[in-house]
Amino acid sequence: MNTTIDSREAEALASLTRSLEERDVGRAKMAFVLGSGLGSFAEGLSNAHSIPYAEIDSMPCSQVPGHAGELVVGEIAGAPLVVQKGRVHLYEGHGERVVTRCVRAFAALGIEHLVLTNAAGGLEADWEVPALMRITDHLNFQGCAPLAGGQEALASPYDVELGAAVDSAALDCEVELHRGVYAAVFGPNYETPAEIRMLRWAGAQAVGMSTIAEASVASTLGMRVTAISTITNQAAGISPTALEHEEVVDAGRIVAPRFCRLLEAIVPRVLAL
Repeated sequence: MNTTIDSREAEALASLTRSLEERDVGRAKMAFVLGSGLGSFAEGLSNAHSIPYAEIDSMPCSQVPGHAGELVVGEIAGAPLVVQKGRVHLYEGHGERVVTRCVRAFAALGIEHLVLTNAAGGLEADWEVPALMRITDHLNFQGCAPLAGGQEALASPYDVELGAAVDSAALDCEVELHRGVYAAVFGPNYETPAEIRMLRWAGAQAVGMSTIAEASVASTLGMRVTAISTITNQAAGISPTALEHEEVVDAGRIVAPRFCRLLEAIVPRVLAL
């Protein structure tokens, strides 16, 4: 697989970065990427304004239900933030450069902290869903190489200090937060029971179709990264019912109050590091 950034993608990245800078995104101290059904966090920002992806030059747009497709620029406790409501996925036909274009632009604008979120299937039968899990590490089963030639990945893209700040925030705001390994698969189909058995054997606690390319690229570009999965359902072979995307979006709505409370509590702790 080609691991270089071609001239067309370099132009698209430059175009996106300029467009975000013109819209004052560069003043943000932190960036959040919200997964399926998790967009309600952006509604709690103060002094906020929304920018549809269609109005941003070279911004990749998702067609997945539950991804609003807009950037929200606002504040929490006076700290300027940018929130990406929805992302594109490899399974939509986008290459790894397109999937990571927005976080590359955030890094180019000097945004130092990135909080990634996603909706995921749970592999732990005793976790009551919906649940929240901080990603401590990941397994890449997506078959992609998100880093450009010459870039060297860190051993793990997830910042230990940021992770500790997230854990502390969860304790203070009384939100139960599991910790575990996230397995990323290509999708868009859900995993078979046999695949889930393999992932459990490999040490995963959750499985999804996003996040790891963004995390790897962002950390390599100098951003400090942490990530949180919303466990929206039990995975195949664990859940007694068939899996549907509507279930994922509905679970996101149910867990939204806990999810938003946790993310709001994270902001001052992360910026104090």
